[in-house]
Amino acid sequence: MKILVTGGAGMLGHDLDATLTAAGHEVTLAPRSALDVTSLPACDGAVHGHDVVVNAAAWTKVDDAETHEAAAFDVNATGAANLALASRRAGARLVQVSTDYVFAGDATSPYAEDSPLAPRSAYGRTKAAGEWAVRSICPDSYLVRTAWLYGAHGPNFVATMARLAAERDTVSVVDDQRGQPTWTHDLAAAITVLIGSDAPFGTYHGTSTGEATWFDLARGVFEVLGLDPARVLPTTTDAFPRPAPRPAYSVLGHDSWAAVDGGLLPDWRESLDRSVPLMSKSAA
Repeated sequence: MKILVTGGAGMLGHDLDATLTAAGHEVTLAPRSALDVTSLPACDGAVHGHDVVVNAAAWTKVDDAETHEAAAFDVNATGAANLALASRRAGARLVQVSTDYVFAGDATSPYAEDSPLAPRSAYGRTKAAGEWAVRSICPDSYLVRTAWLYGAHGPNFVATMARLAAERDTVSVVDDQRGQPTWTHDLAAAITVLIGSDAPFGTYHGTSTGEATWFDLARGVFEVLGLDPARVLPTTTDAFPRPAPRPAYSVLGHDSWAAVDGGLLPDWRESLDRSVPLMSKSAA
């Protein structure tokens, strides 16, 4: 299949290129410099001739979105709408990548794929609007929500912890936010399986299985690096005030993957053990 990946220069875009190509697909990467998703004519031109579009383009600066919500909306909502319309016109399937921030983050059990949306941040509102646009405009679409992404090709929490481990004796990390650390390689592999399956269109949660706090994740990074995890100290969200509210609970359920053989992502700690050595080698 011919597959267009928007946001192709990003952390997920790099891994999508690798996994989709390895599966035998013909991949066209469309980084921001090559495709302005806020332009419908540009989206029509880019999508033409492709069988599938994976929209990994997004405004992901969560705190900046609080003061630049209109700009974030242009990318996350208008951009998604443009790609949905372009995909429908071209007869292409669309994979829209979304986020846990569309939920309130105050649950005590995993969010189901059909749980009500209640975003509490500007970023979450713009991504929720993008979801609505995709569902409304292009029914032949997969909506894949993810969270707590890290990988070899962009700034992320795991890379930051590895760097701080070499610079500081101790690091303080919040222990009152719970989610699912997700390696971009695993998410890209799951999306590749989804595209190649006959699974029904709809919503899928592309996060690792298991759950952890940021504190747990930081300790895991230290352990994989052969360092003393006691150097990681627990703290609270209140100690690190940010412009955008962070979800206290971002654990997502995975029931939809029952229809996709081989699509469920691995446990977060299993993936961390595999990914950190590869990321360290890539950074060397």
